[in-house]
Amino acid sequence: MPISLSGKAREAMLMVAIGAFLPFAAQAQSSVTSGLPLLGDSSDMTSSAERRLGDRIARELYRDPDYLDDTVLSDYVQGIWQPLLAAARLRGDLTPELDERFAWQVLLGRDRTVNAFALPGGYLGLHLGLLAVVTSRDELASVLGHELSHVTQRHISRLVSKSSQQAPWMIGAMILGVLAASKNADAGNALLMGGQALSAQSQLNFSRDMEREADRVGLGVMTQAGFDAQGFVTMFDKLQQASRLNDNGAYPYLRSHPLTTERIADMQARLPLGGATLAPVSVGWVHAMMAARARVLSNSSAESLRSWSVQVNDAAFKSQPLAVQVGALYGLVMAASQLRDVGEARRQLRHLLALVVTDAQASRQVRWLEVEVALAAHDLPPAQLRALAQLAGLALTQSAVESASRTELVLQAQLATQDDQPAALAAVAQRLQTWVALSPNDATAWQWLATVYTAQGQSVRALRANAETQVARLDYGAALDRLKAAQELVRQLGAGNSSADHIDASIIDTRRRQVENLMKEQALERP
Repeated sequence: MPISLSGKAREAMLMVAIGAFLPFAAQAQSSVTSGLPLLGDSSDMTSSAERRLGDRIARELYRDPDYLDDTVLSDYVQGIWQPLLAAARLRGDLTPELDERFAWQVLLGRDRTVNAFALPGGYLGLHLGLLAVVTSRDELASVLGHELSHVTQRHISRLVSKSSQQAPWMIGAMILGVLAASKNADAGNALLMGGQALSAQSQLNFSRDMEREADRVGLGVMTQAGFDAQGFVTMFDKLQQASRLNDNGAYPYLRSHPLTTERIADMQARLPLGGATLAPVSVGWVHAMMAARARVLSNSSAESLRSWSVQVNDAAFKSQPLAVQVGALYGLVMAASQLRDVGEARRQLRHLLALVVTDAQASRQVRWLEVEVALAAHDLPPAQLRALAQLAGLALTQSAVESASRTELVLQAQLATQDDQPAALAAVAQRLQTWVALSPNDATAWQWLATVYTAQGQSVRALRANAETQVARLDYGAALDRLKAAQELVRQLGAGNSSADHIDASIIDTRRRQVENLMKEQALERP
């Protein structure tokens, strides 16, 4: 029967199931590359089994109301995550087998707490609260590099092997229970099972070794990727200050990744000669805007949104560093838009554009925000909306899909559906089709493709795209329902005269069989 865990027991579980349920260095080549002693690999859990366990957990996270795929923030995180992956491959930490079998996806959550965690199968979780407090790309890279190293070093599978009396499905339930308990004690307790959950406390000493190894390997990965090692130490400094203030729960990362003087000293000793004295952290304008975006999206209460105006209108605001002003103005524009004060949003946009005019990347982010404000307001005539798109580099004639970001594709889809011009809808549909062909697990792209198809009156294709959205989120039951609906619609409409109709029907039939097989495999994993 479910039991009610004490705060201390839940904290211990959090240390294991979130921060410490991660990877260990198993390859001799990694030892040669990094020159560090490895803990060895005695794992009995295969990479395929670990991926299935990760999928099981990720499927529930996709359903969590806090899950968020904001393309602007996702693109920013991916700009850090992908170089880290490339560095891990180059160093030999990420083997070809793991590279192919694991998901390597970062899932964003609206949670305001400062936390990040690795899960089985190459999934990582990142709370917007952490994104909001890091002051540089290097600090964020240090966190992601640490979590990535947990995965590449097979810490999760080793812990599962050590707890061989616990079936993988039970471990998955424990991890989900701990994630739920961090937000709602009653919900979390309902998923945790007495003795099995509490037995995880015996893993704590082992997990501390893993944390130290993830520090060392993560530092090597982030520096190989071109990030400044100082980011690791400044992030530790930030966490240490929070720890001294007797963490009140806003920093779960401190509990899942226990901070010790040994870990801090080890990282400081690994800084390049002359780096022991930390230089002031330079906050980039784009990072300041992304941190502000994370704060707005993680706390959209009316009171919180109004506080952005108080900050900007403070007498001391203009004496703040320029990056601070840029971030605050970006947050104020978002807040005003959400409060439906479009006039204020546009006034502050003009001020913000004037500040960042010399920085191309920052200007592009502000232009994209300007388009978001216009799309949310629904108050501009089509010609003016197209002009804004042109200024933001979103005109459909300007960039090829190969070089477009997800943010650009999604904004183009939103612009096309609001404009409702057949030529624009056709062009966006073609771009999204190309994108999902290259990135079939991009649920957001599939969802927007479904929206565009619906605007074009292509109901069968829209249903199929909706089905692929659910497949990407690992919800095979929902995907099958939509594929069945698409087949029924094909029968109702009758056989078309074009070859495209037959191709669509054939694809839907094939995908239904494939999804049914995935559902059977999923059913076999259940207890």
